[in-house]
Amino acid sequence: MSAGPQAQNWSGASRRKEARFPLHAPVDITGIDSGPAPGRSLNIGEGGIAAVIAGELVPGQKVTIEVELPLLKDPLRLEAVVRYQDNLCCGFEFSSITSKQRAAIQQWARGSQAASEHQGSDSMKKQHGDGKSKRGSIVLTDPDLPARTGNRRAWVVSFVVLALVLLVVGGFWWKWNRDWEQLESGLNAGEKSSDVKPQLEVPTDLMQKLLVHRVEPVYPAEARRQNLQGVIALEIVIGRDGSVVNMHSLNGPEVLARAAMDAMRWWRFTPYRVNGAPAVVQTTVAVEFRR
Repeated sequence: MSAGPQAQNWSGASRRKEARFPLHAPVDITGIDSGPAPGRSLNIGEGGIAAVIAGELVPGQKVTIEVELPLLKDPLRLEAVVRYQDNLCCGFEFSSITSKQRAAIQQWARGSQAASEHQGSDSMKKQHGDGKSKRGSIVLTDPDLPARTGNRRAWVVSFVVLALVLLVVGGFWWKWNRDWEQLESGLNAGEKSSDVKPQLEVPTDLMQKLLVHRVEPVYPAEARRQNLQGVIALEIVIGRDGSVVNMHSLNGPEVLARAAMDAMRWWRFTPYRVNGAPAVVQTTVAVEFRR
């Protein structure tokens, strides 16, 4: 395996043609050599999306993005090009988007802005008080206030609709947060299962046949500056569920070993079975870093 170069941070003027709006939702990236890569979005607009991705991408790479928007029955599936990449943070520009998909993003964006404006209105009311004098009587400082009381019912209806929207979004957020915690559970698997003892050692070539998901390592900037490269050998322990539960490096510079282990935490295998039952096994893998 090899790790490609990282993109430099963009410090120039923004090249976006459309506004972006904050969005925290699960995304799936396909069309890359290492297989599907899960992640979570940071913002989205009609022109593109920013996300944290559990995989390595390079600027100019063409991918397919699937993202779920609140209140939409089906996820959006869009073709995009990688325009920015720094470690796991990526910026994508949509290369093709249908009018229906564009309308869906616009509809979601309006709902997001409405929720933000409503929260800002509540904050202003708290700052300026509720209009009561010290004796408890109502002070009508606006002569047009009685004329607007007829709109109170419309405001109540709007508030109820907004509350329902927030309830749906809250449920969606809870589901996303639960899914993301399950996704990241592999990052702490080694710490929680450091006392798991392997039942046997499996040859490298045999365990490679059971590999179902692989993430390429990120070439550390520190290693690039020092012109460090080579093959890092890792001794890993694979749990009964096929996840990597423990590991340590057998050779090489520490900066490359850390990068290799950061990627290895995302690897998944088909559980190795002994007499038909999943077993905890140990094997050795090699990760190559080259410029």
